[in-house]
Amino acid sequence: MGHWFVSLSAIEVMVVGVLYFAALYLLSGGLNWWLTHTLLPALGYGRRLDTRPLPPGQLRREFGASTVSILIFGIGLVVPWGMLRLGWARFAVDPPAWRVLLEIVVLFLWNELHFYLNHRALHTSWLRRFHGMHHRSHVATPFSTYAFHPVEAVMLGSVPLIPMLLHDFSFIAVASLPVLSIALNNLGHSNYEASRTAPARGWRGASRRHHLHHARYNGNYGFLLEVFDRWAGTVIQPEAEDARPATRTRTDGAA
Repeated sequence: MGHWFVSLSAIEVMVVGVLYFAALYLLSGGLNWWLTHTLLPALGYGRRLDTRPLPPGQLRREFGASTVSILIFGIGLVVPWGMLRLGWARFAVDPPAWRVLLEIVVLFLWNELHFYLNHRALHTSWLRRFHGMHHRSHVATPFSTYAFHPVEAVMLGSVPLIPMLLHDFSFIAVASLPVLSIALNNLGHSNYEASRTAPARGWRGASRRHHLHHARYNGNYGFLLEVFDRWAGTVIQPEAEDARPATRTRTDGAA
């Protein structure tokens, strides 16, 4: 199924990539904004986590930074495309449905680990200068999801490379990885707890966990799953005071 992708020219790959990531960003962000600012409040379900108004110009800044990230993600598709053209990686041919589903689960788990490791690294003293752009959004929005420094965008955009070198994944599984990533990213940056109880637990607590990360800066480095934060001792307790950002005298990634 992925033969059409391999058959594209480098320019075509970049154009398709930019359009693909732009569509993911705009559609998922717009849907999330409608759900958390219109539908769910109208239904009386859930609550905003940080009720402060957005600073002037925040959305414009997030759109600008995200546009650069979309260009990096889209143009960067020439790397896995080149791996396929050179024979360093291959797509599985007509894999059964169970294998595709299993590969999606594996890539989801890899995405969680890859994000945790890169995010934790971005909070170390020698990389935090690049991550600071993302943390300018103390009040997260769905459009914060791609608001990265270019260095951070390159780091996070590298997620499919190692798996593709190790296994012949189906095209559908690899193509689903950005969809999973933006969906989880939107959940974390929704600034909305879609739960009847607070604090929410499990996967529905992801928005609170990432909200606390933006508010407190150090801790809660994971994506949807809390398991890596628990193993590493970097959990911010859900009951932590989070009304305003903590004073950041140290931003070296220590828990």
